[in-house]
Amino acid sequence: MNAPVQVRKRLVIYVQGYDPRGLAEYYRMFRREYRRACELYGLAGKVDRAENDPERFTTAWDVTTNGDGWQVETHYLFLRWEDIVRQDFARPVWWKIVHLYRTWAGIALFNGVLFRILKAYWRFGVFLLYVPVLMTVWLLLGAFVGILCMKLAASLGAPLLVSSIVGAVTGIGAFSFMLRFTEPQTYLLYLCDDGISACQFAHRQRPDWEARMETFSGYVVEAVRTSNADETIIVGHSSGSFLAVDVLDRALALDPALGRHGPHVRLLTIGANLPIIGFHAQAQWFRDRLRRLAVAPDIDWVDFQSRKDVMSMFQFDPIRGHGIELGEAQRNPLVVTVRFRDIIKPETYARFRWRFFRTHFQYLLANERLGVAYDYYLICCGPLDLMTAATKPEQAIASMGANKRPDLDPAAAR
Repeated sequence: MNAPVQVRKRLVIYVQGYDPRGLAEYYRMFRREYRRACELYGLAGKVDRAENDPERFTTAWDVTTNGDGWQVETHYLFLRWEDIVRQDFARPVWWKIVHLYRTWAGIALFNGVLFRILKAYWRFGVFLLYVPVLMTVWLLLGAFVGILCMKLAASLGAPLLVSSIVGAVTGIGAFSFMLRFTEPQTYLLYLCDDGISACQFAHRQRPDWEARMETFSGYVVEAVRTSNADETIIVGHSSGSFLAVDVLDRALALDPALGRHGPHVRLLTIGANLPIIGFHAQAQWFRDRLRRLAVAPDIDWVDFQSRKDVMSMFQFDPIRGHGIELGEAQRNPLVVTVRFRDIIKPETYARFRWRFFRTHFQYLLANERLGVAYDYYLICCGPLDLMTAATKPEQAIASMGANKRPDLDPAAAR
């Protein structure tokens, strides 16, 4: 175990997940949640203007945070590929539906991916089933409406051809209406694109993804080499988790001494869903990446998991869970459990507990209660290194100085 590092400068490299919203949404969220974190802990902080480089697909901003006797300067580098995600979203709806069933009812079942996920963590498996099941429900309801309208037209004396056309048009219209009208609540089309694209990536059928991740790996090597930070944290949330694994392994191929010189290099995965790639039989290439990171001597990896988040894996070892047995040679990752109930106020928790997407994003939002070591904004902008926050939570909590202010007493916050 490394000794605690008093961080004065930090480099955070965020690998975007499968999200079409991109920079504007994430930058607004970062500023908003950072302010809330500063208010909770009694800190002073400033987020500078985002500097965008569209040719390199990166955006960066600097953050300065001041606490009780410490100051941390954070350079936040956002690696973007929402342009590719938006191209996926532009695919026709009929294409999404056909490939949804090809992916989940065909590949996932035939290859046993879904069964392995259900066995590893049944809640995540059930969540994956939600997509084809709900799509089937909408299709059946559309067909039901179409049949009713066809019979109604026939009962009014319409010829068979006319009544059939009426049934087809109204059935398709009803299905389309239900699909589009409920999309803001169900995210069904989004999840179609997400699942289909992840399967394509697992089978190495996304050269556009791979080219962008190869570009990102070069940026990681360049950023670490030129940084004077005490710590570099490469962050992957949700589908960004398996992309962060991919990017970091590619970076190590470019510079095997990464982490041996310059700042400490850490991988942080939160809300990870690595098995949607690694459980495919054709994804040996990805399991090889996991194997190398598991034994990398100069890289530390922390994986935060929460039982409440059904959109990710819980109590899952990213290495052994993929059938990779390394014995004592395995040094990564450190798996740490986060209880959302401990970081969210009771009234908020009661409202959000059944909102799965809101829950899934909690890893990137500020805490509402004190006395818990996990807080994304303290990991990015706090005075202690990631490994100390993960292994010595009481030290991380004390570093905030909350015990010195009666109004920020962690015991009272509980």
